[in-house]
Amino acid sequence: MQFQAIPVIRIFDEAKAKEFYLEFLGMSLDWEHRFEPDSLIYMQVSRDDLVFHLSEHSGDCSPGSKTFVNTDQVEALYHEITSKGYRYCRPEITNAPWGDRVFIVVDPFSNRILFNESSTT
Repeated sequence: MQFQAIPVIRIFDEAKAKEFYLEFLGMSLDWEHRFEPDSLIYMQVSRDDLVFHLSEHSGDCSPGSKTFVNTDQVEALYHEITSKGYRYCRPEITNAPWGDRVFIVVDPFSNRILFNESSTT
């Protein structure tokens, strides 16, 4: 049996979401859906095995969420995304209370993504 959890993240502006998730985080746009040409967007972005659904629909999720992402490359990912000079988010790698190395990015809608590298790997 195989499982995959896909967080649904609330967004309010398609252009700002694409700038953050596609340009800053280096994710790819897999697909997007609208019920009508000028209606709210629901889209999927991904990077390797990391998949997010981004939704402008208020009933799908709440803004200000936190998503915990395990990675074995926190240093490389940190250097890659911070080298892009995104002016609205300046993360720092820290040591978490549980002993792992982490950094947190905050999207334009106050959603936080915590990238965690286990100290036991």
